[in-house]
Amino acid sequence: MAIVKTFKGLRPPKTLVQSVASRPYDVLNSAEARLEAEGNPYSLLHITKAEIDLPEGTDEHSQAVYDKVVENYNLFKHKGWLLPEDKEKFYIYAQTMNGRTQYGIVATTHVTDYLENVIRKHELTRKDKEEDRMIHVRITNANVEPVFFAYPDHDRINAIVADFVNNNAPEYDFVSEDGFGHHFWVINDDSINEEIARIFLHEVPHLYVADGHHRTAAAALVGKEKSEQNPHHTGKEEYNYFMSVLFPASQLQIIDYNRVVKDLNGLSEDVFLRALDATFEIENMGPEIYKPSCLHEFSMYLNGNWYKMVARPGSYDDHDPIEVLDVTILSNLVLNKLLGIKDLRTDKRVDFVGGIRGLGELKRRVDNGEMKVAFALYPVSMQQLINIADTGNIMPPKTTWFEPKLRSGLVVHELE
Repeated sequence: MAIVKTFKGLRPPKTLVQSVASRPYDVLNSAEARLEAEGNPYSLLHITKAEIDLPEGTDEHSQAVYDKVVENYNLFKHKGWLLPEDKEKFYIYAQTMNGRTQYGIVATTHVTDYLENVIRKHELTRKDKEEDRMIHVRITNANVEPVFFAYPDHDRINAIVADFVNNNAPEYDFVSEDGFGHHFWVINDDSINEEIARIFLHEVPHLYVADGHHRTAAAALVGKEKSEQNPHHTGKEEYNYFMSVLFPASQLQIIDYNRVVKDLNGLSEDVFLRALDATFEIENMGPEIYKPSCLHEFSMYLNGNWYKMVARPGSYDDHDPIEVLDVTILSNLVLNKLLGIKDLRTDKRVDFVGGIRGLGELKRRVDNGEMKVAFALYPVSMQQLINIADTGNIMPPKTTWFEPKLRSGLVVHELE
């Protein structure tokens, strides 16, 4: 079962929260972060992307950047831009996008649960990215940004959250510049906090990493590292836990993660379309954008036209949790077999476009000649993600895109 714990967070004052809150470090490059934080000394990007306070071109992995991280983190605390709570507690963090609101519990989760697969993964991580985030955790001695987890729906947890939200005003309530709403409640009632922890411990078998695999791995590995370095380790230290936001799986929405390809691997358009016909039912939908409406249906944009493509029965294994995924079907039957793209992680002929940008972005990249063909996919379901994590499988690269992203800076967890 899942161990979740209250914690004594650091939070910005109400008057500053909208200025402090920022998008996660991994959705912005250095130039974008520099622009986003321009004129805003309170932005958490000064901690999570500290290279923005150094000359342009500074290596984001240099010692100078890590030194700036520590300097800026200490400055935020000294200035009162991050203030300590009076006691340990849980929080509720809700996000609203397109009229939908999802309600998460901000907690700390246990390092051992990650290491022993109570917290389940669906993506591979890269050691270089893990190490970069581990350095950030070590030098700040904190989880400055949360990780994004899902858990199987539990009626009592849903009722506790709904009752608290309906009967208490949020501590923070603002709309970020991208139009998404962010709502944050502080649970000061010890009995509520104790009941939430008890339910997870006895009735929630697993948590699932939704977004933030590298941050999760880094936080857990630093906790393990600290326990091994402490000759007086008891298992009760704060470093045994890392900050997470836990959402019921039914409230989460995965959006599409699409593909664009530079060329047709030497095939003419006619030959390519005939080759596709062997494994897909194809219909020319004309120049108007066409979006897939169900699993195993794709749309393709080629030479000014959108095509509806439905994978023919028998062309994929619908009993295998990986082979049945639309990303796998497209990779096996089109990208690999016809276009010669063997490795999505390394092949420069393919690129990926999150569905938040809309299918117009696919059309734009083909129409301007940058790409030759684009493929839109129907989103993976949360149940598919859970099935893959439960069976110990790994999703293909660039399969899931969660939106909205968690805002960083609403609360920070210190490891001591």
